[in-house]
Amino acid sequence: MLARIRLSGTDHIRLENVCNQLKDIATKAGVSVSGPIPLPTRRLRVPVRKSPSGDGTATWERWEMRIHKRLLEIDADERIMRQIMRVRVPDGVNIEIELKS
Repeated sequence: MLARIRLSGTDHIRLENVCNQLKDIATKAGVSVSGPIPLPTRRLRVPVRKSPSGDGTATWERWEMRIHKRLLEIDADERIMRQIMRVRVPDGVNIEIELKS
């Protein structure tokens, strides 16, 4: 059984910590792991006008939020998947687990 784990989050340091924890679990169990594979970072940009009213010069502030993504593929059995489910996930990190047979 193959487990495809997709991680995403705004803080890349927290994201890498979770990836390393998952990879350590799999390597200690002697299971093959591929990843973490960095996927393209999504940039959400919001340009905002600086002046509250329409008067004045047209100056803009540009805000940006980056969403980093990683992909792990683990040949997992039920015992390893239970250990993966117990990993503490910090706020701001999302995990999607897809099982393939």
